Amino acid sequence: MDDAGLNTDALMRTLGRRGREAAATLRLAGPEQRTAAIAGMAAAVREAAADILAGNAEDMARARAAGLGAAMLDRLALTPERVEGVAAGLDTVAAIPDPVGAEMARWTRPNGLDIARVRTPIGVIGVIYESRPNVTADAAALCVRAGNAVILRGGSESLSSSLAIHAALEAGLRSAGLPEAAVQIVPTADRGAVGAMLAGLDGNLDLLIPRGGKSLVARVREEARVAVLGHLEGLCHTYVHAAADPDKARALVLNAKMRRTGVCGATETLLIDATAAPRLLPAIADDLRAAGCALRGDGRARALVPGMAEAGEVDWRTEYLDAVLAVRVVDGLDAAVEHVATYGSGHTDAIVTEDAAAAEAWTARVDSAIVLVNASTQFADGGEFGFGAEIGIATDRLHARGPVGAEQLTTFKYVVRGTGQTRP
Repeated sequence: MDDAGLNTDALMRTLGRRGREAAATLRLAGPEQRTAAIAGMAAAVREAAADILAGNAEDMARARAAGLGAAMLDRLALTPERVEGVAAGLDTVAAIPDPVGAEMARWTRPNGLDIARVRTPIGVIGVIYESRPNVTADAAALCVRAGNAVILRGGSESLSSSLAIHAALEAGLRSAGLPEAAVQIVPTADRGAVGAMLAGLDGNLDLLIPRGGKSLVARVREEARVAVLGHLEGLCHTYVHAAADPDKARALVLNAKMRRTGVCGATETLLIDATAAPRLLPAIADDLRAAGCALRGDGRARALVPGMAEAGEVDWRTEYLDAVLAVRVVDGLDAAVEHVATYGSGHTDAIVTEDAAAAEAWTARVDSAIVLVNASTQFADGGEFGFGAEIGIATDRLHARGPVGAEQLTTFKYVVRGTGQTRP
């Protein structure tokens, strides 16, 4: 989009005001109408597939000219299959239970007051994200499912793709009789738009969700004047315990690292028990190398795998988002837990073991948003959790943690029913 002559401050104020108005309408819409809107979005995405792919081709051309790496290009790229995946994700969100109005708890006091805690929309949510154009659809659908209006600010590298997807989302809202302003997108790459969202859009923004790299999340947390629900980097670990099944260990580590290296649930550090390393690490390393993964290890790992590069302190703290894996040999579960506590980001960490006691100790002691036993860290995904989609993986402790789906995009209120009680 040509930003010439665009008054970004005025634009953002308008988005905020329209979002607040739409939120009031969306809050009162019934679940059937919200479902119809999301289903309409899915149908419109399928109808607009050619336009979406054309927009993505523009983004990809700019990204290649700018020298973006292979992992970033993969995050940005859309294919006919991926566009269908976007539409299918919308279908899934349309089918999940509507959380608005659901009773979380209900009780009666001795004085006869009937008290219920009921889920309610948050209001207007701002989502700031990078690269992945599919987030445009996922975030919109989840916010609408939870009765929230949303203002989307995608990365400049995916602007054409996101605008094309957004046009389809607007069509879906229109088809259900809901205001287009329920899902708005910032139509400019002007960085001032982010600053305006951080300032809260004149009080019209209730929650900010950053989904992107460490620098983006850090800026949002530092500068935001509204509540933030964010996740740090996905510095995920897989620990191969002494009692790991060899075949499981090989399959899980390979999948956790190499299924898609650019996702936040990709394993970035392999921890392997010293008693298992001589038996398992050479085979695991062969699998990874055959798949194109570069390995960086500590001294004991390098002694078992000739040609492995040396890992430094920075490697234990790096989210590569690429075909690179740090490898450390550890002396038991205590050392593995200590490593995760020292270097992890609280995102997703897995153990591979046939020892039930070790598995229970891992799940109890590792304080991450997602803790897995004998499963790939790449299951850190709202769709895989049955949420339909996700806006991100929250590593904060309030008010949501792990995959952020529709239910996590609600708050609650108390509804108190009496029969004339007065307080003495």
